Amino acid sequence: MAGHVDDTWQACLIKPPVKKNTIPIDLKLHNDIRAVERARFAHQVAEKRRLIKQYKMERERQQKLEEQEEIKRLRKELIPKAQLMPYFDRPFVPRRSEKQPTVPREPKFCIPRHKTIRCCRMSCNDMSGPSQLQHLPSSVEKTEALYKNRGLQ
Repeated sequence: MAGHVDDTWQACLIKPPVKKNTIPIDLKLHNDIRAVERARFAHQVAEKRRLIKQYKMERERQQKLEEQEEIKRLRKELIPKAQLMPYFDRPFVPRRSEKQPTVPREPKFCIPRHKTIRCCRMSCNDMSGPSQLQHLPSSVEKTEALYKNRGLQ
């Protein structure tokens, strides 16, 4: 029995083999990858905004230059210059027009059929007697009546 105790005792005294030190694995977290991508994207957006701003400033500068050139050109054109003397030895004589004069027409005081009152269903052309509608005077008759009323004729 004594030998058995010694064996177990010796077994306890033997050091276990030394393990190698663990080397930590370099972790690549999704957050880190996303942060790098986001930084790259933010840089691209900033670069694009800078280019747009630069383009706008260049366009405004070009527009200002064009406006200044236009103002200079207009000022040169607006300088008063001497006018040529008209030729009085050949006076202007108007010629008679070769077109026929226009023939005046009487206005139509007739109410169209689609604009008549629905209960009546008659237009000015359908009415034959003075009992239905009084005679509508022409414009010539109206002006003659006005002249007579004023005592001008």
